[in-house]
Amino acid sequence: MIHTSRPARRVLISGASIAGPALAHWLDRYGFEVTVVEKAAAVRGGGYPIDIRGTAREAVDRMGLLPRLTKAHVNSQRVTFVDAAGETVGSLQPEQLTGGEVGVDLEVRRGDLADALYTPLRDRVEFLFNDSIATLDDAGDAVHVVFESGMRRTFDLVVGADGLHSNTRRLVFGPEEPFHRYLGYVFAGFTLPNEFGLAHEAAIWNDPGRSAVLYAHEPSGRVHGFLTFTRDTPPLDAFRDPRAQRDLVAARFPEQVWHVPRLVEGMREADDLFFDVVSQIHMRTWSHGRVVLAGDAAHATSFISGQGSSVALVGAYVLAGELATHADHAEAFAAYERRIRPFAERNQALATSGGSAVTPGTREELEARNALLRDPEAAARALVTESALEGRAAHSAMELPDYSRAA
Repeated sequence: MIHTSRPARRVLISGASIAGPALAHWLDRYGFEVTVVEKAAAVRGGGYPIDIRGTAREAVDRMGLLPRLTKAHVNSQRVTFVDAAGETVGSLQPEQLTGGEVGVDLEVRRGDLADALYTPLRDRVEFLFNDSIATLDDAGDAVHVVFESGMRRTFDLVVGADGLHSNTRRLVFGPEEPFHRYLGYVFAGFTLPNEFGLAHEAAIWNDPGRSAVLYAHEPSGRVHGFLTFTRDTPPLDAFRDPRAQRDLVAARFPEQVWHVPRLVEGMREADDLFFDVVSQIHMRTWSHGRVVLAGDAAHATSFISGQGSSVALVGAYVLAGELATHADHAEAFAAYERRIRPFAERNQALATSGGSAVTPGTREELEARNALLRDPEAAARALVTESALEGRAAHSAMELPDYSRAA
């Protein structure tokens, strides 16, 4: 049943990355009064490219963003693998690894997607930059919020769309540790000058349990570098110490082969270093009272899955639609979770099942992969089978509901 006569609700969204602005778009369309708070000074530009596939592509099409994002499509054409000695082993199309569809999937810079979401909203939705939630008091009939700036406001609902290490989740559900599932990898991402002659492609150096990656959009400008390695336990001591982060990563990549030394040097010099663990969030419920979680705050899939932003876009569409079609927020939250949880969990599984082509964990796995890559036909048959096909199925595992009557 669709309720169209009730007054708009006041909603606070914490986080202005992907899930937050996507949710704000739909809530604004449905007549809600929306405020977005973001701890950064502005919507963040740059960032590594992200993929929009399957159901998420339909979500951005319904937002009217498909033409803009199609124009921003990066169009990576190949992934080249390099062995531990620095010798080229072979290449594949990206879609052969991910299960994506050539000519259908979108690959865009994270900053381009963030800007596409934010620009149409900036004059319609209240954005509070350089601020964050300090305390939440869910009084049952409203949520009283104190911000770090000292400002006090009252909202009908609060949505935590503030990422893997969500502050909103911590305030409402407690510490992150019970929900955090570490997948055994640590990574450092950064940019450096494109001195490598790469364009619309990635190059990956592997040793068991370690990867050094260069990813280029254009032949000029900057490239994205990634250094990833396995570790039994998360390096908790390094999280608040950038120097310790750089030292930890550099110590795992002592090789003087290929572009590994230049990547380590670029990592040490970078002013945009992003250091974190590869992990997921698993929760029994995504809501409590008048507070609900969205995107990575609720169900981070990890970047290994390649689906974090896509699942966030779909979840934002469904959460807004359910709030627009239910007079009771608790019913809306329950409906949102029923629809999205199976989709999120199937995409989370992409990071933990099958495929070791990109990050072989053992010498045997690495040698078997390289042997296949040296025979392109064999690689097409073997590397692109179960994991890629499951990826394609997971990307489109949900059909978007139609909430158009709620607008």
